[in-house]
Amino acid sequence: MSLEAFRKETRSWLEANCPASLREGPTGVPAGGRNATFSNPDSKVWLDRCAERGFTAPTWPKEYGGAELDTAEQRVLREEMMDLAIPSPLMGMGLTMIGPALLEFGNDEQKAEHLPKIARGDIRWCQGYSEPGSGSDLASLQTRAVVDGDDYIINGQKIWTSGADEADWIFCLVRTDPDAPKHNGITFLLFDMATPGVSVKPIRLISGASPFCETFFEDVRAPRKNVVGKVNEGWTVAKRLLQYERTMITNIGARGPRAKSLPEIAVEAVGLTGGKLADRPLRDSLALQSMNDRALSLTVRRNTEESKSTKAPSFVSSMFKYYGTEQNKARNELQLRLRGTQSFGWEGDGFNREELALTRAWLRSKANSIEGGTSEIQLNIIAKRVLGLPD
Repeated sequence: MSLEAFRKETRSWLEANCPASLREGPTGVPAGGRNATFSNPDSKVWLDRCAERGFTAPTWPKEYGGAELDTAEQRVLREEMMDLAIPSPLMGMGLTMIGPALLEFGNDEQKAEHLPKIARGDIRWCQGYSEPGSGSDLASLQTRAVVDGDDYIINGQKIWTSGADEADWIFCLVRTDPDAPKHNGITFLLFDMATPGVSVKPIRLISGASPFCETFFEDVRAPRKNVVGKVNEGWTVAKRLLQYERTMITNIGARGPRAKSLPEIAVEAVGLTGGKLADRPLRDSLALQSMNDRALSLTVRRNTEESKSTKAPSFVSSMFKYYGTEQNKARNELQLRLRGTQSFGWEGDGFNREELALTRAWLRSKANSIEGGTSEIQLNIIAKRVLGLPD
């Protein structure tokens, strides 16, 4: 099928299957899971229809719930959804992080068990990486896993485990050989969050939300068959998954199908004088932000097309993660300038929903340059792995 024929067929399917209510205004994208709730029942309808079509994980093999789209077809699907103001059917670490890692490193049993559930939205995942004393130096982690028959017994603590309070399963880094060099004694392990001994404590953020959590493991049993890759060689899997995560974070500030552009916000908040913004420095800032956003989008697209034979991300993901998160923080700061004092509302009738959301989004954006590896860590990776500079 030609790309234009695919575009026509895809647009027709989207128009026929996306419920009208999801195209009328802002709506949350479901994260799925055993206990998923849907504020709009049509979101569940849309999820199920896309899962059946393979559009929740469009590039994955059909046997695992995908549609086997190539890079160009995936871009067409994304463009048509944006043009029709259609929201994504599903989001989460299953699709963007552990799913791709399992496709690359998982065995046939692990792929068959977990990937179709992810694609259907039946399972929700969280990440067990950082610890109170192991953040930027992740390889110094101390959560222990000791063999006991067919299981590992896990003891330790993780922190900043986003969505752990709502997750069904966790992909977790554990130390299985305390005597090995720190990068060599780590194992990548999967287990159910409902397992006895797992407890979660949400961390309240300055934005008022609690997406991050502390997660504790006390004599938690996990089957040894749930090791992804080789025992004591989990760092290889961990690094690749971080590249998938950083690729995802690059697009964290991408505009949704119904979100207003910066120029639209400017016209609404400031107004025009003689057909343009009167504040020249503000005009310059808007133009620079828009150009940089566009340049990043095109560069990511070019890199994707050039690396489509390998599919897996590379150390270049650190460049995109660094630049993308700095752009998102700058975009939020610029929106504050545009809205003035209306951008500092927290509650009350004096602020509309968009203004209240912006206040919280601006506060939340401060974590962008920390999560997935700090900007400082990304610059070190770029220097060493991309530019080849000496240590």
